[in-house]
Amino acid sequence: QVQLVESGGGLVQAGGSLRLSCAASGRTFSSGVMGWFRQVPGKEREFVAAIKWNGGSTLYSDSVKGRFTISRDRAKNTVYLQMNSLKPEDTAVYYCARRLSVSLSTVGGEYEYWGQGTQVTVSS
Repeated sequence: QVQLVESGGGLVQAGGSLRLSCAASGRTFSSGVMGWFRQVPGKEREFVAAIKWNGGSTLYSDSVKGRFTISRDRAKNTVYLQMNSLKPEDTAVYYCARRLSVSLSTVGGEYEYWGQGTQVTVSS
């Protein structure tokens, strides 16, 4: 079993920055993909970014490309999401997820493990 715990959410003004962290524990892994998704109440879950655990290849949604950066620290079993130039429309609960396959994916249903989420609120 894999446990994912997100942290780093909070309230920030538009134009500001936040860094989310996702610490993985339990069953260790040496491959696969880690992803970030977000969801606003009443709306569908949205893909944000993903990174291959090996190699570090990344994938971003068009809405965050150039503003957000996903990275991972393999020694700490942690993935990060650096969010810059935040906009009110970035407000959501952000979820960390893990996919066992080594292929990057934007589809939430293809990720097997999920964290509990962390709230990000961007004020205008």
